[in-house]
Amino acid sequence: MVNTSGASGRIAVDAMGGDLGPAEVVAAVKLALHQYPALNPITLVGHEAELNPLIALAGLAQEQRLSVFHASEVVTMDDKPLNALKKKKDSSMVRAIELVKNREAGVVVSCGNTGALMAGGTLRLRTMEGVARPALAAICPRQGGHFVLIDAGANPEAKAEHLVHNAIMGSHYCRVMLGIKSPRVGLMTIGTEEGKGNALITETHDLLRRVGDVVNYAGPIEGFHVFAEHVDVVVCDGFVGNIMLKTVEATAKAVSKWLKAEIKGNPLRLCGAMLAKGAFKALKEKGSYETYGGSPLLGVNGVVIIAHGSSSALAIRNAVRVAMETFSVKVNTRIEEAMANLATKEAAVE
Repeated sequence: MVNTSGASGRIAVDAMGGDLGPAEVVAAVKLALHQYPALNPITLVGHEAELNPLIALAGLAQEQRLSVFHASEVVTMDDKPLNALKKKKDSSMVRAIELVKNREAGVVVSCGNTGALMAGGTLRLRTMEGVARPALAAICPRQGGHFVLIDAGANPEAKAEHLVHNAIMGSHYCRVMLGIKSPRVGLMTIGTEEGKGNALITETHDLLRRVGDVVNYAGPIEGFHVFAEHVDVVVCDGFVGNIMLKTVEATAKAVSKWLKAEIKGNPLRLCGAMLAKGAFKALKEKGSYETYGGSPLLGVNGVVIIAHGSSSALAIRNAVRVAMETFSVKVNTRIEEAMANLATKEAAVE
């Protein structure tokens, strides 16, 4: 076990939880260390007997920025989140979260059980001052760039105040990751006419109109606005957001399969496809979850990056990059300042 005390920016990587196993994680870390010379130190959390040979095979045994923290258990994809946290206290996921809790690391990255990671991040790290519920932020492609979808699944039963907090957290994450100074925030609903939507949407809409310059609120949006250059942050509850995210992923895969079938069925189309190979590759990269690698659980005291369960080495490398950037630009500090600003405005109104 390596002593990581004092390394507040250290990235703790759960090496055991993903579908593809620890070898893929080690390969990802090798890519990250090679590509990002200024990368924060990394601690791989998992079973030493499995990790050390993989590290040696990758030529990283003498890498000063890499260490191993032993954990004897693994949270599987089939484990119930709360049971896993209670019964597998020496799991790689729990130990990685604890490194952040104890300030021995600043970030945890995992492609393990999403429910367990969200529960562990919330219960062990606690929500930051002013944030009622954490939210999962996902970056998605749209015409002319990308947008932030929040909440993508952390809080399916949200209240209006939670959605306002989502708008604030999503705005700051958008500023950092997409470089947009004043992100336009849209509230996802079924119509833009006044009064359209359920009670949650109506109340949230009223609150967002009153927060002033804390959020650049552009108003309610519908589904056909999402992929146009209409807003930069799409706000919804975790139930709607998770359905949206999975539907988009499934649709992209389905369209890709349909397109391939149509192209292969005609020699002329096949020749045309060869000429357009570069365009197809660029489109695939833009729509792939691997591009950004992981989504942050915003609103907790620490940085938690949740990667796809079947993440490849490329996706995990990008998740590590997102972790480094999220920590280094102090996204949490910015969110805390915005929440304090919101509390001041609310107190003034009262």
